[in-house]
Amino acid sequence: MHRMVRTTTSLLLGIAAAAVFVTTTYGQINDSVRGVASEKNHFIETPKGWVQPKTPWGDPDLQGMWPISYVGTVPLERCSGGGRGRGPVCDPNKAWRTEEEYKQAVDAALGRGDRGRQLIEQGNYGQALLSGVTDPTFPQRQTSLIVDPPNGRLPELTPEGKRLGALMKSSWALPGEQGQTWDAPEDFDSWDRCITRGMPSSMMPYRYNNGLRIVQAPGYVVLDLEMIHDSRIVPLDNRPPLPSNILQYMGESRGHWEGNTLVVVTTNYHPGPSATNIGVMGSPGGNRVPVSPQMKTTERFTRLNDEMMLYELKTEDPV
Repeated sequence: MHRMVRTTTSLLLGIAAAAVFVTTTYGQINDSVRGVASEKNHFIETPKGWVQPKTPWGDPDLQGMWPISYVGTVPLERCSGGGRGRGPVCDPNKAWRTEEEYKQAVDAALGRGDRGRQLIEQGNYGQALLSGVTDPTFPQRQTSLIVDPPNGRLPELTPEGKRLGALMKSSWALPGEQGQTWDAPEDFDSWDRCITRGMPSSMMPYRYNNGLRIVQAPGYVVLDLEMIHDSRIVPLDNRPPLPSNILQYMGESRGHWEGNTLVVVTTNYHPGPSATNIGVMGSPGGNRVPVSPQMKTTERFTRLNDEMMLYELKTEDPV
């Protein structure tokens, strides 16, 4: 029996200048998450009487710019930094901030002002430039992007996963790693070489280039990613899957509608890119979490109102 490695992340996504990604603690998000603010919709209310917009050909309309950076303050793994002498003790069983804790975080964020402008006024132009290329984030109530397992942590790799991870290379050193060599392009990872971030990493927040544009046409949805300009073309016409020997770094996607929720199932992944990335806050170091050709991801996109979308990503890899 294989060990099934499964992680579920939920994100809030907002549209246009206010776009957002969100994560849910519920096994499958769908149209039922709409309604009054609660944990199941990340405390984002759907106004009473709100109607899901439709495209001219009748599909639910999800089009727009949905910056993933909206949840950039949420670590991938819970308690990945706090409680080690650098901050308050973290509760690994606490999936949500209290309303008061969230209010304090929002007040602090709103009171910090324009950091770039402040640094320019101080004459610190170098730091101002660095702050200017970092995408804006906003506090969230969730305490980790991973919500399953319930402790908000990545499951332990299988023995085969550990063996494959040990063979991976990256310019990002593992904790305590010494003596890295740079003899060939393959000594760098796919993100080092600007080839791809791969999956599921591409759908996670980064310090910069967080744009996600959703474009629709009859029979298709396109997930257009700013980072490395990956575009995921998702057909909706029930076409058969590709043969298992045809593999791609971003996999092969098939989509369908469940009510107004877009469900995207992706298989045929080519091993190479790390499943997580050090650019995602709270990720393991080293960019060496392997994927196998048997990996499968299932994503669910549910629009909550005119400005917010709930996004869930489930990753399964028996290898």
